Amino acid sequence: MKAILPLAMSEVRIALRNRWVAIIIATMVLFSLALAAAGNAPTGVAGIDRLSVTVASLTGLAVYLVPLVALLMGFDAIAGEVERGTLGLMLSYPVSRATLLLAKLMAHLGILALALALGFGSAAIVGFATDASALAGLSALLRLFWSALLLGACFLGLGYGISAIAGRPGPAAGLAIGVWLVLIVLYDLVLLAAVVADDGGRFTSDLFSWFLLANPADAFRLFNFGASGAAALASGVGGAAGVIPPLWALISIALWPFAAFLLALAAFRKVVP
Repeated sequence: MKAILPLAMSEVRIALRNRWVAIIIATMVLFSLALAAAGNAPTGVAGIDRLSVTVASLTGLAVYLVPLVALLMGFDAIAGEVERGTLGLMLSYPVSRATLLLAKLMAHLGILALALALGFGSAAIVGFATDASALAGLSALLRLFWSALLLGACFLGLGYGISAIAGRPGPAAGLAIGVWLVLIVLYDLVLLAAVVADDGGRFTSDLFSWFLLANPADAFRLFNFGASGAAALASGVGGAAGVIPPLWALISIALWPFAAFLLALAAFRKVVP
Protein backbone atom coordinates (compact mmCIF):
# COMPACT_ATOMS: atom_id res chain seq x y z
CA MET A 1 0.00 0.00 0.00
CA LYS A 2 2.93 2.37 0.62
CA ALA A 3 3.78 2.13 -3.07
CA ILE A 4 0.20 2.09 -4.37
CA LEU A 5 -1.13 5.19 -2.58
CA PRO A 6 1.44 7.72 -3.92
CA LEU A 7 1.00 6.36 -7.44
CA ALA A 8 -2.78 6.53 -7.09
CA MET A 9 -2.62 10.13 -5.88
CA SER A 10 -0.43 10.97 -8.87
CA GLU A 11 -3.06 9.50 -11.19
CA VAL A 12 -5.77 11.56 -9.48
CA ARG A 13 -3.73 14.75 -9.95
CA ILE A 14 -3.31 13.92 -13.65
CA ALA A 15 -7.07 13.39 -13.97
CA LEU A 16 -7.74 16.71 -12.24
CA ARG A 17 -5.32 18.47 -14.57
CA ASN A 18 -6.97 16.92 -17.62
CA ARG A 19 -10.46 17.99 -16.41
CA TRP A 20 -11.57 14.35 -16.35
CA VAL A 21 -12.93 14.58 -12.82
CA ALA A 22 -15.03 17.67 -13.54
CA ILE A 23 -16.37 16.25 -16.80
CA ILE A 24 -17.35 12.90 -15.29
CA ILE A 25 -19.00 14.45 -12.23
CA ALA A 26 -20.92 17.01 -14.29
CA THR A 27 -22.13 14.30 -16.67
CA MET A 28 -23.35 12.02 -13.89
CA VAL A 29 -25.08 14.81 -11.96
CA LEU A 30 -26.83 16.27 -15.01
CA PHE A 31 -28.11 12.94 -16.29
CA SER A 32 -29.18 11.82 -12.80
CA LEU A 33 -31.10 15.03 -12.17
CA ALA A 34 -32.79 14.77 -15.55
CA LEU A 35 -33.92 11.21 -14.85
CA ALA A 36 -35.03 12.12 -11.32
CA ALA A 37 -37.11 15.01 -12.67
CA ALA A 38 -38.75 12.74 -15.24
CA GLY A 39 -39.22 9.79 -12.90
CA ASN A 40 -42.63 10.58 -11.49
CA ALA A 41 -44.83 9.23 -14.29
CA PRO A 42 -45.22 5.60 -13.09
CA THR A 43 -45.47 6.44 -9.37
CA GLY A 44 -48.83 5.80 -7.82
CA VAL A 45 -49.82 3.45 -10.63
CA ALA A 46 -48.36 0.32 -9.03
CA GLY A 47 -47.64 1.64 -5.53
CA ILE A 48 -43.98 2.31 -6.35
CA ASP A 49 -42.21 5.23 -4.73
CA ARG A 50 -40.52 7.83 -6.90
CA LEU A 51 -36.96 6.92 -5.85
CA SER A 52 -37.45 3.28 -6.87
CA VAL A 53 -38.65 4.41 -10.29
CA THR A 54 -35.66 6.74 -10.54
CA VAL A 55 -33.31 3.88 -9.60
CA ALA A 56 -34.75 1.82 -12.46
CA SER A 57 -34.01 4.72 -14.83
CA LEU A 58 -30.54 5.21 -13.33
CA THR A 59 -29.82 1.52 -13.91
CA GLY A 60 -30.45 2.04 -17.61
CA LEU A 61 -28.23 5.12 -17.55
CA ALA A 62 -25.41 3.40 -15.64
CA VAL A 63 -25.29 0.41 -17.96
CA TYR A 64 -24.43 2.73 -20.86
CA LEU A 65 -22.51 5.53 -19.17
CA VAL A 66 -20.36 3.74 -16.57
CA PRO A 67 -18.65 1.37 -19.08
CA LEU A 68 -18.06 4.27 -21.48
CA VAL A 69 -16.51 6.46 -18.77
CA ALA A 70 -14.37 3.57 -17.51
CA LEU A 71 -13.08 2.75 -21.00
CA LEU A 72 -12.31 6.42 -21.68
CA MET A 73 -10.31 6.61 -18.46
CA GLY A 74 -8.55 3.31 -19.09
CA PHE A 75 -7.58 3.41 -22.76
CA ASP A 76 -4.78 5.95 -22.14
CA ALA A 77 -3.48 4.41 -18.91
CA ILE A 78 -0.63 2.46 -20.50
CA ALA A 79 -0.55 3.63 -24.11
CA GLY A 80 -0.27 7.24 -22.94
CA GLU A 81 2.67 6.39 -20.68
CA VAL A 82 4.40 4.66 -23.59
CA GLU A 83 3.85 7.61 -25.94
CA ARG A 84 5.03 10.17 -23.38
CA GLY A 85 8.09 8.07 -22.56
CA THR A 86 7.25 7.96 -18.85
CA LEU A 87 6.57 4.21 -18.57
CA GLY A 88 10.25 3.29 -18.65
CA LEU A 89 10.98 5.85 -15.93
CA MET A 90 8.19 4.52 -13.70
CA LEU A 91 9.30 0.92 -14.16
CA SER A 92 12.89 1.87 -13.32
CA TYR A 93 11.74 2.33 -9.72
CA PRO A 94 11.24 -0.71 -7.47
CA VAL A 95 7.58 -0.94 -8.42
CA SER A 96 6.03 -3.99 -10.05
CA ARG A 97 3.68 -3.75 -12.99
CA ALA A 98 0.89 -5.21 -10.88
CA THR A 99 1.40 -2.44 -8.31
CA LEU A 100 1.35 0.23 -11.00
CA LEU A 101 -1.84 -1.17 -12.49
CA LEU A 102 -3.49 -1.45 -9.06
CA ALA A 103 -2.63 2.19 -8.35
CA LYS A 104 -4.27 3.28 -11.60
CA LEU A 105 -7.32 1.15 -10.80
CA MET A 106 -7.62 2.62 -7.30
CA ALA A 107 -7.38 6.20 -8.60
CA HIS A 108 -9.85 5.72 -11.43
CA LEU A 109 -12.30 3.84 -9.22
CA GLY A 110 -12.10 6.65 -6.68
CA ILE A 111 -12.97 9.19 -9.37
CA LEU A 112 -15.84 7.04 -10.60
CA ALA A 113 -17.12 6.51 -7.04
CA LEU A 114 -17.15 10.27 -6.43
CA ALA A 115 -19.05 10.91 -9.66
CA LEU A 116 -21.59 8.17 -8.92
CA ALA A 117 -22.07 9.32 -5.33
CA LEU A 118 -22.75 12.90 -6.40
CA GLY A 119 -24.94 11.88 -9.34
CA PHE A 120 -27.02 9.29 -7.49
CA GLY A 121 -27.07 11.46 -4.37
CA SER A 122 -28.57 14.36 -6.30
CA ALA A 123 -31.27 12.03 -7.65
CA ALA A 124 -31.98 10.82 -4.10
CA ILE A 125 -32.36 14.39 -2.86
CA VAL A 126 -34.95 15.07 -5.57
CA GLY A 127 -36.77 11.87 -4.64
CA PHE A 128 -36.84 12.65 -0.93
CA ALA A 129 -37.99 16.22 -1.59
CA THR A 130 -40.92 15.19 -3.77
CA ASP A 131 -42.09 11.87 -2.29
CA ALA A 132 -42.48 11.11 1.41
CA SER A 133 -42.24 7.36 0.73
CA ALA A 134 -38.96 7.63 -1.21
CA LEU A 135 -36.99 6.14 1.69
CA ALA A 136 -38.23 2.73 0.55
CA GLY A 137 -36.02 2.99 -2.53
CA LEU A 138 -32.81 3.88 -0.66
CA SER A 139 -31.59 0.28 -0.42
CA ALA A 140 -32.01 -0.14 -4.18
CA LEU A 141 -30.03 3.07 -4.76
CA LEU A 142 -27.17 1.88 -2.53
CA ARG A 143 -27.17 -1.48 -4.31
CA LEU A 144 -27.01 0.32 -7.63
CA PHE A 145 -24.04 2.37 -6.40
CA TRP A 146 -21.75 -0.49 -5.39
CA SER A 147 -22.75 -2.72 -8.30
CA ALA A 148 -22.01 0.19 -10.69
CA LEU A 149 -18.54 0.37 -9.15
CA LEU A 150 -18.05 -3.34 -9.88
CA LEU A 151 -19.17 -2.72 -13.46
CA GLY A 152 -16.77 0.21 -13.70
CA ALA A 153 -13.89 -1.89 -12.35
CA CYS A 154 -14.58 -4.50 -15.01
CA PHE A 155 -14.44 -2.01 -17.87
CA LEU A 156 -11.44 -0.23 -16.38
CA GLY A 157 -9.62 -3.55 -16.55
CA LEU A 158 -10.74 -4.02 -20.14
CA GLY A 159 -9.56 -0.48 -20.89
CA TYR A 160 -6.12 -1.19 -19.43
CA GLY A 161 -5.87 -4.36 -21.50
CA ILE A 162 -6.83 -2.47 -24.66
CA SER A 163 -4.28 0.22 -23.80
CA ALA A 164 -1.52 -2.35 -23.37
CA ILE A 165 -2.38 -4.23 -26.55
CA ALA A 166 -2.74 -1.14 -28.75
CA GLY A 167 0.42 0.56 -27.49
CA ARG A 168 -0.64 4.01 -28.74
CA PRO A 169 -3.50 6.25 -27.56
CA GLY A 170 -5.09 6.66 -31.01
CA PRO A 171 -5.63 2.96 -31.78
CA ALA A 172 -6.48 2.34 -28.11
CA ALA A 173 -9.28 4.93 -28.24
CA GLY A 174 -10.75 3.31 -31.35
CA LEU A 175 -10.60 -0.14 -29.80
CA ALA A 176 -12.21 1.14 -26.58
CA ILE A 177 -15.16 2.61 -28.46
CA GLY A 178 -15.44 -0.60 -30.47
CA VAL A 179 -15.55 -2.74 -27.31
CA TRP A 180 -18.23 -0.46 -25.85
CA LEU A 181 -20.35 -0.72 -29.00
CA VAL A 182 -20.04 -4.51 -29.12
CA LEU A 183 -20.67 -5.27 -25.43
CA ILE A 184 -23.22 -2.57 -24.64
CA VAL A 185 -25.13 -2.05 -27.88
CA LEU A 186 -24.65 -4.82 -30.44
CA TYR A 187 -24.51 -7.74 -28.01
CA ASP A 188 -28.12 -7.32 -26.88
CA LEU A 189 -29.34 -6.68 -30.42
CA VAL A 190 -27.77 -9.94 -31.59
CA LEU A 191 -29.28 -11.83 -28.64
CA LEU A 192 -32.75 -10.43 -29.30
CA ALA A 193 -32.45 -11.26 -32.99
CA ALA A 194 -31.40 -14.81 -32.07
CA VAL A 195 -34.41 -15.18 -29.75
CA VAL A 196 -36.77 -14.04 -32.50
CA ALA A 197 -35.16 -16.40 -35.02
CA ASP A 198 -35.19 -19.29 -32.51
CA ASP A 199 -38.96 -18.93 -32.00
CA GLY A 200 -39.07 -20.57 -28.57
CA GLY A 201 -36.48 -23.23 -29.35
CA ARG A 202 -33.42 -24.50 -27.46
CA PHE A 203 -31.53 -21.22 -27.59
CA THR A 204 -34.34 -19.34 -25.86
CA SER A 205 -35.00 -21.98 -23.22
CA ASP A 206 -31.46 -23.18 -22.41
CA LEU A 207 -28.78 -20.80 -23.68
CA PHE A 208 -30.23 -17.29 -23.61
CA SER A 209 -29.80 -16.83 -19.85
CA TRP A 210 -26.16 -17.92 -19.95
CA PHE A 211 -25.36 -15.50 -22.75
CA LEU A 212 -26.90 -12.69 -20.70
CA LEU A 213 -24.85 -13.62 -17.64
CA ALA A 214 -21.68 -13.79 -19.73
CA ASN A 215 -21.92 -10.05 -20.47
CA PRO A 216 -21.06 -7.90 -17.40
CA ALA A 217 -23.38 -5.10 -18.52
CA ASP A 218 -26.35 -7.44 -18.84
CA ALA A 219 -25.47 -9.15 -15.54
CA PHE A 220 -25.41 -5.72 -13.86
CA ARG A 221 -28.83 -4.87 -15.26
CA LEU A 222 -30.32 -8.25 -14.34
CA PHE A 223 -28.97 -8.05 -10.78
CA ASN A 224 -30.35 -4.60 -10.06
CA PHE A 225 -33.75 -5.23 -11.60
CA GLY A 226 -34.05 -8.69 -10.06
CA ALA A 227 -32.86 -7.77 -6.56
CA SER A 228 -35.19 -4.79 -6.35
CA GLY A 229 -38.16 -6.61 -7.86
CA ALA A 230 -38.43 -3.92 -10.53
CA ALA A 231 -38.34 -6.25 -13.51
CA ALA A 232 -41.75 -4.92 -14.52
CA LEU A 233 -40.14 -1.51 -15.11
CA ALA A 234 -37.42 -2.97 -17.32
CA SER A 235 -37.47 -3.18 -21.08
CA GLY A 236 -35.64 -5.39 -23.56
CA VAL A 237 -33.32 -7.98 -22.01
CA GLY A 238 -33.84 -6.33 -18.61
CA GLY A 239 -37.23 -8.03 -18.54
CA ALA A 240 -35.42 -11.37 -18.09
CA ALA A 241 -34.61 -10.29 -14.51
CA GLY A 242 -37.84 -11.90 -13.42
CA VAL A 243 -36.65 -15.42 -14.35
CA ILE A 244 -32.87 -15.27 -13.75
CA PRO A 245 -31.86 -15.43 -10.04
CA PRO A 246 -30.11 -12.21 -8.91
CA LEU A 247 -27.40 -14.31 -7.23
CA TRP A 248 -26.24 -15.63 -10.59
CA ALA A 249 -25.97 -12.10 -11.96
CA LEU A 250 -24.12 -10.96 -8.83
CA ILE A 251 -21.56 -13.75 -9.22
CA SER A 252 -20.98 -12.66 -12.81
CA ILE A 253 -20.41 -8.97 -12.03
CA ALA A 254 -18.24 -9.90 -9.03
CA LEU A 255 -15.95 -12.19 -11.05
CA TRP A 256 -15.60 -9.97 -14.12
CA PRO A 257 -13.40 -7.26 -12.47
CA PHE A 258 -10.86 -9.88 -11.37
CA ALA A 259 -10.83 -11.54 -14.79
CA ALA A 260 -10.47 -8.19 -16.58
CA PHE A 261 -7.63 -7.10 -14.28
CA LEU A 262 -5.73 -10.36 -14.79
CA LEU A 263 -6.13 -10.04 -18.57
CA ALA A 264 -4.89 -6.44 -18.41
CA LEU A 265 -1.92 -7.47 -16.28
CA ALA A 266 -1.00 -10.26 -18.70
CA ALA A 267 -1.09 -7.80 -21.61
CA PHE A 268 0.82 -5.15 -19.62
CA ARG A 269 3.67 -7.57 -18.89
CA LYS A 270 4.29 -7.87 -22.63
CA VAL A 271 4.65 -4.10 -23.11
CA VAL A 272 8.20 -2.96 -23.73
CA PRO A 273 8.86 0.60 -22.39
